Amino acid sequence: MRNLITLEDMIIKSVEDLDEDRVLKLATRALNSGMEPLVLLDLVKEGVKRVGILYENQKYFIADLIMAGIIFKEVMELERVKQQFHFDDNKKMGKMIIGTVRGDLHDIGKDIFRGMMEANGFETIDLGVDVTKEEFLKGTIEHKPDIVGLSGVLTSTIEAMKEIVDAFVAAGIRRDVKIILGGNHLTKESCDYIGADCFTNDASLGVKLCKKMLGKI
Repeated sequence: MRNLITLEDMIIKSVEDLDEDRVLKLATRALNSGMEPLVLLDLVKEGVKRVGILYENQKYFIADLIMAGIIFKEVMELERVKQQFHFDDNKKMGKMIIGTVRGDLHDIGKDIFRGMMEANGFETIDLGVDVTKEEFLKGTIEHKPDIVGLSGVLTSTIEAMKEIVDAFVAAGIRRDVKIILGGNHLTKESCDYIGADCFTNDASLGVKLCKKMLGKI
């Protein structure tokens, strides 16, 4: 157990240091030692979070934030991690549109949630980051999803999320879709204010909520 804890700390620190090669080597070692892929991703997320703090303290630059995102995506491409998100095309649960809302460029939490939704048989259309209400509206009308996922890390995204839901109401399509919010800053109060169906800060719980909204569990 002591070695495993040390390995966990080393993974986090290597991400924080933006040591790409070392992160991938340690991640591979951890997976070969039996670490669950989702546990590994949580460690990488913690490292990326530290990079964000260093950026906020003006010790890192925007290029470093981008590099941290690249490292995360490379870990997601490791074979054992990809297997975690493999799904059977014959078991479709529903369709979802997802994106990080206007004013926010964070996509790590969104990517993990999208992967887990796909692993559970959901077809997903990822609109990317900094997505406007017009883009969400257009995508929803075009693809006719069962669920729309609004992701955001910054507290300022609450207003952006509300604008999107209000736009759906104005367009007369709000009742046609379920809306789930994702972000650590969200609460029941903010969810009610935004007008969404539910919220989560945990990808696994988010999948369960989506299945429940569609009557799949």
